Amino acid sequence: MEHFKKSKAVKLRSHLGKYLVADENNENLRQSRKGTTKESIWSVELVETKSHCIRLRNCYGRCLTATAAPFLLGMTGNKVIQANFDAGLSWKYEWEPIKEGFNVKLRSWCGKYLRGNGGTPPWRNSITHDDPSSATHNWILWGVEVVDLLLVNHNIIESFNQRSFGSYSSFDSSHKVDHSQSNSMLQTSSINSFSLPMEFFQRAKAVRLRSHHDKYLHAEDDEESVNQERNGSSKNAKWIVELIPEYDNIIRLKSCYNKYLTASNQPLLLGVTGRKVVQTMPRRLDSSVEWEPIRDGAQVKLKTRYGNFLRANGGLPPWRNSVTHDIPHRSSTQDWILWDVDVLEIQIGNPTPPPIPHSDSLDFESSTPSSPSLHSHRFSRQESTDSVGSPPKMEGRTIYYHVAEDNGDVDDENVQGYSLVFNGNDVEQLTRKFAEETGLDGVIVCSRSPLNGKLYPLRLHLPPNNVTMQVVLVLPSSKVAKEFEEQGLL
Repeated sequence: MEHFKKSKAVKLRSHLGKYLVADENNENLRQSRKGTTKESIWSVELVETKSHCIRLRNCYGRCLTATAAPFLLGMTGNKVIQANFDAGLSWKYEWEPIKEGFNVKLRSWCGKYLRGNGGTPPWRNSITHDDPSSATHNWILWGVEVVDLLLVNHNIIESFNQRSFGSYSSFDSSHKVDHSQSNSMLQTSSINSFSLPMEFFQRAKAVRLRSHHDKYLHAEDDEESVNQERNGSSKNAKWIVELIPEYDNIIRLKSCYNKYLTASNQPLLLGVTGRKVVQTMPRRLDSSVEWEPIRDGAQVKLKTRYGNFLRANGGLPPWRNSVTHDIPHRSSTQDWILWDVDVLEIQIGNPTPPPIPHSDSLDFESSTPSSPSLHSHRFSRQESTDSVGSPPKMEGRTIYYHVAEDNGDVDDENVQGYSLVFNGNDVEQLTRKFAEETGLDGVIVCSRSPLNGKLYPLRLHLPPNNVTMQVVLVLPSSKVAKEFEEQGLL
């Protein structure tokens, strides 16, 4: 409930990376990748007589409603629609949020859960409430993205203000935005408004990172140290985003002193895990200054090229306010690697990083006289180990994937797709992993030919060295799967 008690409006993102949206016909609901429209925003109303329940209203003033009508005759799952509020049937509009990890489940009046369906039509993109099987358990999990009305497009806010939301409305005229202020308000937005981590950073020129402790990643005035501070308005909390042309999933972050956020090999304290994160300006750019954003709910983790994560430490000194990179093993510190991201400036055009020679080695010295202590330290190609010089630990390869249509076409080919981390080289194991992740049984894992763009089932082992991969999932009942069978490819 904490997500909703503090929020006037939210967006709900399904396990499939799509948003709960209201159709303009004032009845149907569906899932859509477009999370920037007014139809994806739901106002939150607390139920006065039931402190554990909420109601959700859309931009048309209609409530998210769980009905008793079956979605398809003879199949499980009942319809969820948008409907006008009726005080005599108030229980139909009430949902109980139940936290599960970083997501929530929304339980309806009959004990079933709001579900974002996948698979083939007519299930694909539909919304029902149901008791899921183990294979589709993730379909009832929703990411909650808080909407700041002052950052929403002016026309969308006007649409909400002109609607009657009843006596418990979360919107009022005090939230109207002046056109003259709209441009400046768009200068700061939350990570809750993006769909994929790299899409988010590709649009950002400058960001600030807020830790689980509600403190900001801060570049110290010694132009070397990095720590956490509560003052997010300081120039030291601003980090410039730099994209790397050779990679589509890696960024660099530069401090106000024109130095890079760097994962060093120096232990914060001798004999304990966790390596220092510092500011440096290496003569040759290398993997120590490269970070991979990985989405986790409405937040991101920033992973080094060798498997560690940027971590904001709590506890007693000297841990308090320190920043390291590590792999958290205790459940109590899992949240320490999660960061909220605020956009401070939006990138216009396609930025290119400065022409500094790139090296794939971490063996460098600082080129700035203002950080003398770094001259005496030599960095090795490291990072995810508990002792200096130990071989790096790898948590697996990142595999990006799309689900093909019946004829083999792929939606949104211009985006990176969903992703999962897989540790291994066996195609059968990967297929089972996809079945668990997506709830789609019997999927065929395919690669796309770089010559003609055709899909071919993966039959051999995956490439070695945990290299990043792009694959396409083909449904076993699809037309293209039958073609594979006719060609003897299965």
